Amino acid sequence: MSGTRSVFDTASVNSTVTLGPIPKTMRAGVFRDKGIVRVEEVPVPEVGNGEVLIKVAACGICGTDIKKIFQRYVEPPQILGHELAGTVVAVGPSVTKWKPGDRVMCFHHTPCGTCFYCQKRSFSQCKQYKTTGLTGGFTPNGGGFGEYVKAMPWVAERGIVALPDNVSFEEATFIEPINTIVKAVQKARVAPGENVLILGCGPIGLQLLMVAKLETDRLFTSDPKAERRAKSLTLGAIEAFDPSNGKLIEEIKARTEGRGADAVLVAVAHPAVVQDALAAARPGGRVLLFAANDPVTRIEFPASAVGIDEKEILGSYSAAVDIQEAAAELVLLRKLPVMEIVTHRFPLDRIQEALELAARPTAESLKILITHA
Repeated sequence: MSGTRSVFDTASVNSTVTLGPIPKTMRAGVFRDKGIVRVEEVPVPEVGNGEVLIKVAACGICGTDIKKIFQRYVEPPQILGHELAGTVVAVGPSVTKWKPGDRVMCFHHTPCGTCFYCQKRSFSQCKQYKTTGLTGGFTPNGGGFGEYVKAMPWVAERGIVALPDNVSFEEATFIEPINTIVKAVQKARVAPGENVLILGCGPIGLQLLMVAKLETDRLFTSDPKAERRAKSLTLGAIEAFDPSNGKLIEEIKARTEGRGADAVLVAVAHPAVVQDALAAARPGGRVLLFAANDPVTRIEFPASAVGIDEKEILGSYSAAVDIQEAAAELVLLRKLPVMEIVTHRFPLDRIQEALELAARPTAESLKILITHA
């Protein structure tokens, strides 16, 4: 990489500073076609003014990655993966906040903070937020499935979180998704004593459960997999239902004096589940759609559910910068048992196998991590 030093001596604001030699190339899982990710040798991103290079230690597989790859919602080639943590190995000119050797996690989206949407606290609608600021190469899209990622200036300035030495990189991969979960639970206005139903006990549903438990202990879950229902009970649900028996609505109403849940959090990307969520919510209740975020799915529901029963349908997408510190502390201070849902770790060489397991989970699989040697 041009313009780097072989040793890190002074944090000059006029030149790039590195932690040892930076290789010219790296291995990365490159999305090449629908359902296909190949491990290839690609250039290490070059660091420019205000930018930071991070050597990735671990990266979680997100449901969004699965949709992009297996439904081809984005055009290849791309290096995906945005739930990442690692070590700063180079900082570009004018970077003063970070230095080589820092242990960090990095968000892939950071808003401008000044536009109309930022002023309305709709950070994920900000034009800069929608411009991905973390890349491993090709079209910027996270890059955590590669060995190195580059944070662009606006992310390097406001989207990197320092990690204490006692927090592992694997734990830190949860900081980004937990931020999105906290935002969702806040949007659903979950309050103490409320009855909350979480539909889906995969990795997202179980994280929704963990965060909702900070607000109320009246938590119910639903999932067709017995193993996942059992896991939700160990994480704080008071009862878990099997939706395949057709009695979900009846069951939740029986436990809420016939009303239904105050809030229903939907962690399953299936239109029929949204209909169940509306039926399970009480009149005046809230339904928060977390997983239904692709451009293809169409949802139908009775107009009276909203127009007469006054049920609210809410959406929540991505992270919020104004809760960045508080949400990170939930992970850094181990206030949430996030590592209890990690079931599989795969080296980069087996990324295709990891992605296929995430796309077609087994009874035993939950959160899957890609680890870099």
